[in-house]
Amino acid sequence: MKIGNREFQTKGHTYVMGILNVTPDSFSDGGKWNDRDRALRHVEEMIQEGADIIDIGGESTRPGHTFLPEEEEMDRVLPVIEAVKAAFDVPVSLDTYKARVASAGIAAGADLINDVWGLKYDGWSQGGADVPGDGAYVPDNGVDAPDSGAGRQEGSGAGRQEGSGADRQEGSGTGGQEGSRTGSAMAQVIAESGLPCCLMHNRKNADYQDFVHDVISDMEETLRLAEQAGIDKEKIILDPGVGFAKNYEQNLEIIRRMGELGTLGCPLLLGCSRKSVIGLTLDLPADQRLEGTLVTTVAGVLQGAMFVRVHDVRENVRAVRMAEAIFMEHALGS
Repeated sequence: MKIGNREFQTKGHTYVMGILNVTPDSFSDGGKWNDRDRALRHVEEMIQEGADIIDIGGESTRPGHTFLPEEEEMDRVLPVIEAVKAAFDVPVSLDTYKARVASAGIAAGADLINDVWGLKYDGWSQGGADVPGDGAYVPDNGVDAPDSGAGRQEGSGAGRQEGSGADRQEGSGTGGQEGSRTGSAMAQVIAESGLPCCLMHNRKNADYQDFVHDVISDMEETLRLAEQAGIDKEKIILDPGVGFAKNYEQNLEIIRRMGELGTLGCPLLLGCSRKSVIGLTLDLPADQRLEGTLVTTVAGVLQGAMFVRVHDVRENVRAVRMAEAIFMEHALGS
């Protein structure tokens, strides 16, 4: 798969995607990199530490986050994309679920679109449907709920919820696939650009009947949207969506079973860095979750992930190399 000017293997090696949040409120590093010069210094540091691609995001999706208007998101990310592309020879991913932001980001030089709503946000946002901005559903992207402290939180549904109670049920009671979408503006933008994309599992309805089967069904719907728009399947990466519309036990299960998504025929990305599934397990705040993140990275390597998306690049690059040295020859020969 070609991303930017670099060819990536889709099997046999795990690459490291370094996270650059240009936000004031991201759960683990909000405000650290939302200055252009500091952002560039951090990108340089991540490249030196071995990052294969840089993922730039302008809107936090932590629990309780404030919905960001498109213009403000573009004001945050576009100058940084342009600056990174001008300064460094590195592929750049844009983390956004909004079609207009993606289109502007592509024009600014983004090489991949990383969509946390798997092409489905447009269908939900049209006609006043529940969307992140009106509080219907706030993804849990890795921080304990504001009033929960660092410990385990009991959710209102089955199992320990990672979010703040905002994983509100859609009300269909059907579980599994959430219904067909007739089109996606994001899918059209990606298709017209010809760029690769990473499409994450997410849903408004967290009422699963058969959890992993339902996740796969949801991702099949995402792939249908991509096909309808004309996105080349060979340019699609899938992300199981750890921390989004899943409780504590489900997050552990999808990490453990993410390899089953390989039946969909696309390479996989695993993003667990500093997320609350780690904090809940180890009873640690976001800035002390490195060791837990490294274990999830090794889990990704063992299940054939093409990418791991992380904050701490150097340590995760080393973990990938060591895991591949121990396990990959055996795995490839089996």
